[in-house]
Amino acid sequence: MIRVTVAVASLWFGFAAVAAEKTTNRLSGEVSLEQVVRFALANNAEVQNAIHEIERTRGQYLEVRATALPHMTATSSYRQEDKDLLERTSRDIGGFNSIGGSFNDFNRGGDKTWRIAVEIRQLLYSGGQVKSAIRIADNTTDIGYLSLRETVDSVIAQTRKQFYAALLNRELIQVAEESIALLEEELKDQKNRFEAGTVPRFNVLRAEVELANAKPELIRAKNNHLLALLDLAKSAGAPQPAGGRLSFTPRGQLRATSREWSLEAALSSARRNRAALKIQERSVLNETEQVNIAKATGKPRIEASAGYEIRNSRLTDDLGKEANGWYFGVQGTWDIFDAGETQGKVIQSQAKLGSARTKQRDTAQLVELEVHRAFARMREAKETIASQAKTVEQAEEALRLARERLAAGAGTQLDVLDARVALTRARTTELQARYEFSAAIAEFDRATGTDTVFDDTFAAPARKLPNSKIWRGTALLRP
Repeated sequence: MIRVTVAVASLWFGFAAVAAEKTTNRLSGEVSLEQVVRFALANNAEVQNAIHEIERTRGQYLEVRATALPHMTATSSYRQEDKDLLERTSRDIGGFNSIGGSFNDFNRGGDKTWRIAVEIRQLLYSGGQVKSAIRIADNTTDIGYLSLRETVDSVIAQTRKQFYAALLNRELIQVAEESIALLEEELKDQKNRFEAGTVPRFNVLRAEVELANAKPELIRAKNNHLLALLDLAKSAGAPQPAGGRLSFTPRGQLRATSREWSLEAALSSARRNRAALKIQERSVLNETEQVNIAKATGKPRIEASAGYEIRNSRLTDDLGKEANGWYFGVQGTWDIFDAGETQGKVIQSQAKLGSARTKQRDTAQLVELEVHRAFARMREAKETIASQAKTVEQAEEALRLARERLAAGAGTQLDVLDARVALTRARTTELQARYEFSAAIAEFDRATGTDTVFDDTFAAPARKLPNSKIWRGTALLRP
């Protein structure tokens, strides 16, 4: 079992670890499956985007939480007006008298004014909107971490399958080369026999045609091998080759390692471990809170404010004369009648909640379907491998006997060619079965959530310490 670290203690250290992986690791020469997976977890674009999404949701949480906390603002202003405008205003009022004298006396310095104030505002009551919004942001942050988990599982499974595909096509190249070597040997033998006068020209022509027909298989196998390597490099985040040649080659062979699992245990593991199911659970919680927010729009909203203000005195033209003091106030708003707007929002939110619950059930069914499919493919490939256990040996023996019979004059060239085709088909079928089994294992581990093991504990609740939310993960990669 190969152990691969998926993430480190905190989000910030996670970015640092990824940067370190990028600068220290290079895919060059022969590389193992473990090396490619580690490189992919550090450089794959989907993983990087999932990490950035976590950072985005963290910022979203801070933004929403800020609505529940006090806000302090400092304001300053200076204003100067045409005195003629003030005179016209005073004439329109009609010589208003007060304790301080006439209107003009009271606004003696009104053509120039300045003001500096510091104010603190606090939301006192919003019908539960802010509380629900914070819960939504907290769940959204968790969804970001869970999405990273699901992405990591997918990237590991995809990388494994592409690694196995590269091994498969490399083996198929060898099978095609061995088939061509047999045909070249057969062609040489038929030419010698033709020159000796023991076989007709037809045998030579047929051997040449069979050799020519086999060469496209080798060309196709080489091209498929290159494409598999390019796909693997893309998943791992390695640079694409400029000249069509990669700097690394996979190391290892396709092996069919037995995995003892029952379908019931696999389904239980998927229900317990799959991050996709946990994402849908939190999505339902978010839509439930959205309903609460919609209902709260029809409730009162109360804010309190307090501050300290310094401004120029309005009793003199001297701007240096100032007045200062504190103030406090409470402001409340309540839409007593909104013509059904709140009801419309509630109906929309309830419909979205119903949709989220439906998607949750559908996701659960989809996860179970993925487990069933992977289990069935794994069983099919295993049975195919078992059925082909002796086929290659038998095909090799059949080819040997056909060639001996031909040499002894008891067989025909057709027998030899048929035996050669049967051997190539047997080797190809066995290799393909090994690949199908390995790929089914990779998909099975992803579908059941056993490709990686995560610790879902957090060091502190996000609503208290958003920057300390901890995600620890360790991927268990099986060969």
